[in-house]
Amino acid sequence: MEYVEILLVFISFVLLFYYFRNKNGLPTNWPLVGMLLPLLTNVHRIHDWLVEIQQKSQQNFLFKGPWFTNMVLLITCDPSNIHHIMSKNFQNYPKGTKFNEIFDVLGDGIFNVDFDLWKYHRSTAHTFLGHPRFRRFLLEKVEEKVEKALIPILDHASNNGLVVNLQDLFERFTFDTICTLIMGHDFGSLCVELPHVPFSKALDDVEEVILYRHVVPMSVWKFIRWLGIGKERKYKDAWIILDDFIYKCIDKKRKELKPQEIDQYEGVGLDLLTLYMNENVSDKFLRDTILNYFIAGRDTTSSALSWFFYLLTKNPQVVSKIRED
Repeated sequence: MEYVEILLVFISFVLLFYYFRNKNGLPTNWPLVGMLLPLLTNVHRIHDWLVEIQQKSQQNFLFKGPWFTNMVLLITCDPSNIHHIMSKNFQNYPKGTKFNEIFDVLGDGIFNVDFDLWKYHRSTAHTFLGHPRFRRFLLEKVEEKVEKALIPILDHASNNGLVVNLQDLFERFTFDTICTLIMGHDFGSLCVELPHVPFSKALDDVEEVILYRHVVPMSVWKFIRWLGIGKERKYKDAWIILDDFIYKCIDKKRKELKPQEIDQYEGVGLDLLTLYMNENVSDKFLRDTILNYFIAGRDTTSSALSWFFYLLTKNPQVVSKIRED
């Protein structure tokens, strides 16, 4: 009888598979678990998988998670849709309170707010990032970091036959650069010793837990947060480290600056914290703004650089053309 029962279960599974599977090669929306199974089977090649989905779905795909999570995500790479949502009609797509709760560590930064406050963040960032002095400051500091830190480390690794984690080096490169651009202080994490950076590790921890919150029912992770255990405990500890680091930088900057207008500063050297302080905003606002800048700049740049050099290793003809140029 056991074999008969096993056979019936197997046949039922096969019938369910053929009934629910998509004939167009897109992820199957299974009962109860939604599209979690195809996601888990492709997690080791998540980027390639997402590209394949976009190609098969004509750039737009609705991902449905397990039923009990109410996870429904619109995945799109259609430029017209992105322009419609992120720019032309942004006011029609508020993030909402649930988004704010999941990303609560970001406070009132640009990633976590809507409407008038978001417009203020956007216009202020656009003004400051386009500031002629800041642009000169950016170019100077990035070139300086490449010449005095990144290249020497790569030379050291090459001369001594060492294996290095290129993505880790790029994360340190972008971390130090962002520290300089935002707060006028080079943390110095990109060096031969590769020191431990608690702030950078704390950023990794909060991002990990935020992702975890997307796949776990809100009632579950809120209960875990109330208990103060597991990932939510790690999230809380990381939050403390982030606040401690940022508020100390703000306090140090306030002591350095004299009560004068930005236009009285000569030459380059205008970090974003200096520019924002001229707006006479609170330390809490500065904290939220700085953290959002870190989230926006650190992982995106380091990941892009890592993928760029990976692609170069796969396309030596491109390397030859770059050297010719």
